[in-house]
Amino acid sequence: MSPKRLLVLGATGGTGRQIIAQALDAGHHVTAFVRNPGRLTTRHERLTLATGDVTASGSALDVAMRGQDVVISALGRGNSFKADALMQRAVPAIIAAMHTNAVRRLIFESAMGVGDTSGDAPLIPRIFHRSLLRGIFADKLAAEAIIKRTALDWTIVHPTGLTNGPLTGTYRSGQHLTMRGFPTISRADTAHFIVHQIEDVAFLRKVVIVSY
Repeated sequence: MSPKRLLVLGATGGTGRQIIAQALDAGHHVTAFVRNPGRLTTRHERLTLATGDVTASGSALDVAMRGQDVVISALGRGNSFKADALMQRAVPAIIAAMHTNAVRRLIFESAMGVGDTSGDAPLIPRIFHRSLLRGIFADKLAAEAIIKRTALDWTIVHPTGLTNGPLTGTYRSGQHLTMRGFPTISRADTAHFIVHQIEDVAFLRKVVIVSY
């Protein structure tokens, strides 16, 4: 894998931190776009911190985007059940900055059970998605629709239930997977898959599930 220049959004979240660590280990140059630099304690000669609000179109995101090869979004609402239209506000700004700076590759973390993969979700997660996570999933679905209408080289990643388990490198991936119960995958393994999509074109312009 040849080194790339990556812009990571949502860099201070659990998956975002894993993406940064694994991308640096793989030899990439990483720019972490964060609202609060104090929340990211990682320091590395190939890590640059850029400060700004990803939902706001403007100079901060545009400057951070310059010279990048790949944009990776691990944006999310954390433990909140309130969507606050985060994805629908962020994605247009991301796409606009990518177009302005001629960046084509976008790897976007969403969630298993949104849109294309709703039929793959087992019963228990499906009930959860349609109740407590209804607003979050509606926001993600609307954002995915925006991405799909672009000519970008996108991959939308749908991890199952995220855990803080270890990196194993052993998981399943595919546009559809057979699952039972409440399937999970660690944030570390989700990041492992995402980092490998930087040059892997198997899921170009596709939605892909990752799970144990």
